Amino acid sequence: MSSLTRTLFRRIGLGFIAGYGYSLIRDQLRYRSLKNSVVVISGGSRGLGLVMAKEFARQGASLALLARDKEELARGQKIIELAVPGTDVLILECDCTKPNQVDNSIDEVMKAFGKIDVVVNNAGIISTAPLENTTKKDFEDSLETHFWAPYYMNRACLPHLKAGARIVNISSVGGLIPVPHLAAYCTGKFALRGYSQSLRLELMKKGIYVTTVCPGLMRTGSARNARVKGQFKKEHAWFSLMASAPLITISAERAAKRIISAIKTGQAEINVSMTSKVGSLMNAHFPGLYADLGSLANLLLPNPTDDIRTTKEGKDAESFITPSILTSMGDRAAEQNNEIPPQTDQLH
Repeated sequence: MSSLTRTLFRRIGLGFIAGYGYSLIRDQLRYRSLKNSVVVISGGSRGLGLVMAKEFARQGASLALLARDKEELARGQKIIELAVPGTDVLILECDCTKPNQVDNSIDEVMKAFGKIDVVVNNAGIISTAPLENTTKKDFEDSLETHFWAPYYMNRACLPHLKAGARIVNISSVGGLIPVPHLAAYCTGKFALRGYSQSLRLELMKKGIYVTTVCPGLMRTGSARNARVKGQFKKEHAWFSLMASAPLITISAERAAKRIISAIKTGQAEINVSMTSKVGSLMNAHFPGLYADLGSLANLLLPNPTDDIRTTKEGKDAESFITPSILTSMGDRAAEQNNEIPPQTDQLH
């Protein structure tokens, strides 16, 4: 090995050590405990939002959960109180795409707790359909939920946030890479990611740290409540299979732990699963190859139909595939994460 090569490797090694050391010091300086914090979570009644709420509760935080379904909220509250007794949980019926409802809900949070330390924008709509079955309204609904709702939440909360506060915007692997049959969903999540990253640059001067979260496929059980168009049963089947596969998905509990860790240290952006990491790297460095592979994958998905109006929820588009042993992991997650109403009153 020549002296020039040794010098090059030495400099690369020193650069890596310096970068790693900087990250450790930065994380320690920005670290905050979540004990006695007040955490506001939109979409907190089920799925990832509920799992994160339980993890926040274990960290000693008080919770304000916002969602549109009052019964789901009540069930979610009981689930948290059973999992972490003594947790202070405020539930607020709120459609976060309505700015007046958001403002009123945040006023209620301030009346109840007197402060807000962490804001988690988690509310979302998963919609799967061929592009031919996707309408302008589908894109508008995605932007309303994934961009405007976090915008309204952050606008309402920012006057109450002090140095050290956190804003967490839950984007998606669909905010990193395009996915066939998820065009409307990806559009909303890409918008949220751009907004979130810009927000971080503006708010760091106030000591407020914005974290953008880009989960890949998670076993939350959300496929049951996904919106499907086109060949309903086939669309629901392929999405359910992907959302339940053990090798390409991670559990919602594991994802929640990683997100909470990133919140504590004020990280800028995290990719929660291997699928999001690999997909984003391929799309960034080999966009042509990624597009070719994505177009091939699209050929395997259901063909469009002439019906562009009808939308069904996943639970109304089940087939011999869903539920089945092939989707059992996702089905169990749906039961655990309040995606399915209990058959009996099991929460008392």
